[in-house]
Amino acid sequence: MTDDRAEARGEALRQAARRWGTPLYVTDVAAVEAAASELTTSFPDPWIRQYSLKANDVPALVGRIGGLGFGANVVSSGEWALARRAGIPNERTTLEGIGKTDADLRAAVRAAVAGDPLHWIAVESVDEAAALGHLAAAARLGHDHEPEPVGRAARAAAMDLHGHAHGHHEERRDRRHRVARMDVLLRLNPGVNPETQRGLAVGAPGSKFGLADDELAAAIEAGGGPGGPIRWRGIHLHVGSQLGAVDAWRDAVRRALALVALMHGSLPHFDTLDVGGGFPVSTDDDAPLPHPARFAAELPALLATIPADRRPRRLAIEPGRYLTARAGWLVGRVLHVRGTRGPGGGPLVVVDAGMTELMRPALYGARHRVVALTSLGRAVHAVASAAVLGSLAPTAVEGPVCESTDSLGVHDLPPLRRGDLVAIRDAGAYGASMSSRYNGRTRPAEVLLESDGTLVLARRRGTITSLG
Repeated sequence: MTDDRAEARGEALRQAARRWGTPLYVTDVAAVEAAASELTTSFPDPWIRQYSLKANDVPALVGRIGGLGFGANVVSSGEWALARRAGIPNERTTLEGIGKTDADLRAAVRAAVAGDPLHWIAVESVDEAAALGHLAAAARLGHDHEPEPVGRAARAAAMDLHGHAHGHHEERRDRRHRVARMDVLLRLNPGVNPETQRGLAVGAPGSKFGLADDELAAAIEAGGGPGGPIRWRGIHLHVGSQLGAVDAWRDAVRRALALVALMHGSLPHFDTLDVGGGFPVSTDDDAPLPHPARFAAELPALLATIPADRRPRRLAIEPGRYLTARAGWLVGRVLHVRGTRGPGGGPLVVVDAGMTELMRPALYGARHRVVALTSLGRAVHAVASAAVLGSLAPTAVEGPVCESTDSLGVHDLPPLRRGDLVAIRDAGAYGASMSSRYNGRTRPAEVLLESDGTLVLARRRGTITSLG
């Protein structure tokens, strides 16, 4: 182990492996809380802050993040169910995603009809807007009045948004005749060139995500028009992940603000801009990357170019990776050691954690630093002498899956033998949530490391019978 973060968490990681076996995910709650605090400082109230569940969907963790002032951003009925299990209500949940099915849209419509709508839905295409509009019309969602508030909190929200409360006669309406409207955003593809790798540049021209600016009007008409069952509330935007600079993000937000201002003229409720996430997570091996505050600093000047009465009244972010990536550790155990099989004749080790637990290296070529937790059966500490550890050597770390792409790269490690423990750093985002059952491998257990050092099982290890 050769860095202070691993040193500080090493004993907890070894203890977790002893209790629950490997491969094993451990999430450092204090690191999540620190990231949430930084985001909240950069984007304070009244910014709407939504946590993107696709980064890490463990309900115990989602609930913790919800308690830190974040709602849930989901992309399917499955993620929506996990958010509900975590205690996030519909009024704090937003639904987006490129692959929403009729079942997903129908569930959103049913929730609105029942008086418990999602905070909003973001549509990706003209086809999707038409499907949602058809389902909404068939379900008797309203066309010419505001949705009923449900309960004290919803009545307060209605007062805030519209300047007055609904009349008592609407609240007394028989449930069978209740109608409502759904708040919907239009996902814009800004056609910029994000400063990130190609696979993460979702806001680039030709991306499958979102609508071009000249498709927005068609999507509104397909969804029933301005007076139909959908209440068009604004623009949703996501430029890309791991953005290395603010330039493309700034250009995209400028275009989105101009569209919100333009469309607000004919759509009085068109008052929302969700700028997505994409804030980069720096590792100790990276060149410095812009912090969330650097992105937030661009907003005042951009908003100043828009007439005051056309500026969005609601602004939102929806980070995922930034909250969880550096908090996550994937602990694995050495299975094989081959002394001269690595690059340059160095050691090669095979560990029991690989692409079925952490797909990113095989999928994106992402690099996650690997550190040793034990060496030749003894705990490794950063303060241990070279005489105890032996000299570090460039070691090829390979996963256990029957694919040559299941590789974690070359890392400077002390001597290892079968049974030693290693930890893969910065694995808290798009690790467990992207895990697969390929090669008949069961789902890894997931554990929360509390601020006081307590370890809490958040998700049990999968079983052989759970494979089907």
